[in-house]
Amino acid sequence: ERLLVESGGGSVQAGGSLTVSCEPSRHYVFRRKCVAWFRQTPGKQREGVVTSDDRNRITYEDSVKGRFTISVDTTKNILYLQMNELKPEDTGTYSCASECIYREGQWHGEYAYYGQGTQVTVSS
Repeated sequence: ERLLVESGGGSVQAGGSLTVSCEPSRHYVFRRKCVAWFRQTPGKQREGVVTSDDRNRITYEDSVKGRFTISVDTTKNILYLQMNELKPEDTGTYSCASECIYREGQWHGEYAYYGQGTQVTVSS
């Protein structure tokens, strides 16, 4: 059983908004850093939509800058990805991730935990 479980995916028209959520399936506490959202589309490698490291440096993929926002509600222990002004090219399976993996003191974008994903479909 995966630790992280996403929800909130669905179908939306272009220009609309959607918020996907990520919760742990058992005891685990999100931090405000070292969390991320990835997107997978058929025929393409999984790409980082937004990632953050242990210093809470947040990096948004260029195409979503200004439209997507990552956040952690520490009172509810839920990780969110708010998506506004959605475009058809945002379509994909969105999965959350947490816990940076450092190798020899360096972080190379890897996380310890990934969710299964939730489908987001944007129609034109």
